[in-house]
Amino acid sequence: MYMAVILVTNDDGVYSPGIIALYKTMQNLGDVYMVAPDRERSAAGHSLTMHRPLKAEEISEHVFSVNGTPTDCVTLGINKLLPQRPDLIVSGINKGANLGDDITYSGTVAAAIEGTIFSIPSIAFSLISARRYHFDTGSFFALKIAEHVLSRSLPYDTLLNVNIPNIRREDIKGIKLTRQGKRIYENSIQEVLNPQGEKHFWIGGGKIYREHGEDTDMEAVEQNFVSISPIHLDLTNFSALKFMMETWKISEMLEE
Repeated sequence: MYMAVILVTNDDGVYSPGIIALYKTMQNLGDVYMVAPDRERSAAGHSLTMHRPLKAEEISEHVFSVNGTPTDCVTLGINKLLPQRPDLIVSGINKGANLGDDITYSGTVAAAIEGTIFSIPSIAFSLISARRYHFDTGSFFALKIAEHVLSRSLPYDTLLNVNIPNIRREDIKGIKLTRQGKRIYENSIQEVLNPQGEKHFWIGGGKIYREHGEDTDMEAVEQNFVSISPIHLDLTNFSALKFMMETWKISEMLEE
C-alpha cells in the first residue's frame, strides 16, 4: 500500500510546539519529514537566501534543521533532503493568526506558496492566539483538512490558508470557505531609545482596522469557525487589466 510522503515546515522554528504537534498528527496520513528553520523566522515572507550557503542538519530521523527561511526549507526539502518528491506540504501550526494582509508577510504562508510553485498541494495552518495555544484543536482540524486535500488535491496554482480559533475543539462551530479579508495596523511603528539615548524603531503591534464582510476569513474566526481561504499565485487583477486595455492609450505614452 502506497504511503503518502508529507513535508512539514514552519516559520516559528524546528523546536516550536506547533510544528511538533503538526508533525505528529501528519504521521496518521503517511511518511512524514520535518524541514524547518533553526530559529524563529516569523514575517520572513517569501524570502530566499542567496547571499550565503545554507546548512541542513539532521537532528533526528526525518527531522532537519536549516539555517534559513521557510522558503529555503521547502526548496531544500523537495530537491535535496527528502528521498522523493512529497505528495503534500503542510506549514505550521503557526503561533498566531495569518488573516487578511498578514499573508503577504507570513513565512508560514510563504512556505505553502513555495510548495505550490513546485505544483505540490500545500496548506498553511495558523492558530489565532498569542499564548496558551490549543494545539490539540489545531492538530485535529489540520489532520481532517490535510486528509481531504490528499484525496482530492487542489486547483492549479492554489494553496490553502487555514486559520483556527484558539479554543477547545468542541467549541468550534464548524468550517467555512472564505475569501482573504483586509486589515491594516495603525501606529505599528514604535520609537524606542537605547541606553545611549539613540533613537531606534520597533515594528509591530498597533491598532487593527479590518474590512467587514460575512465571507471573509476574519469574520469566520470571530464566529468560532475554522477559516479555509484558497489563495491563488497569479496576482493579476484581470478586471483592472481589461479596464486598462479598453481605456488606456498606450501609444500616447510613447509620444514625445
